Amino acid sequence: MQGIFRLRHVIATIALALAPTPAFAIDQALLPRNLSPWGMFVSADIIVKTVMVGLAIASLATWTVWLAKTIELRRKGSLALRRTRALEGNMTLAEASARAGDARDAVAQLIQSCAREAELSGGILDDGLQERVALRLERVEAAMSRQIARGTGALATIGAIAPFVGLFGTVWGIMNSFIGISESHTTSLAVVAPGIAEALLATALGLVAAIPAVVIYNHLVRGIANYRALLGDASAQLMLLVSRQRDHGHLRLARAAE
Repeated sequence: MQGIFRLRHVIATIALALAPTPAFAIDQALLPRNLSPWGMFVSADIIVKTVMVGLAIASLATWTVWLAKTIELRRKGSLALRRTRALEGNMTLAEASARAGDARDAVAQLIQSCAREAELSGGILDDGLQERVALRLERVEAAMSRQIARGTGALATIGAIAPFVGLFGTVWGIMNSFIGISESHTTSLAVVAPGIAEALLATALGLVAAIPAVVIYNHLVRGIANYRALLGDASAQLMLLVSRQRDHGHLRLARAAE
């Protein structure tokens, strides 16, 4: 009887030794130890790494543009508002030009352009003067608007293409996962998981770059529109000033041109 039990024990031991290892044991042995974002970046394919680095740079550029343009809009908008309010007072074109001096801000350039046209007109008070002044002011406004909007185009580009760049990284990571499955001849999670994780990380970085870019772009567009409205108000005040001086006669306009 003891011999039979011993034979059964030996057979059971051999059967356990020859039995295939469970899939979950293989997966735990083959799965990478570090599945943190940095660990997935380090273990990613070179193409996926390039996509991630590009998206990180795009996100950094987005926040840099936001900071720079916010400071610029606040500073220039405050100065334009102060000069526009000053034009609402009872002053001549000569006084406005003297206050502006050689400043390079937008409203100062509007004043200087208006005074320059009055000087070139030689004190001739006609409808043509106001038309020429209006044309000059329109050109200066357009130039200042282009200047203040510089850099916002990058935000629009990042917001438009970043999701597709992240999607490219996703496709590439999943493709590598299927290649790993084909080469290992197994559907083990250990083969599929790393590539899918890298792919999803690329998608997440694409969204991290795109969503703030779109929100910041819309915010800056509203700020630029308000700044353009201030320039429009300044131009209107200058046109009113020229019109008043025209009504008052040649002498005051001649003084403005001096």
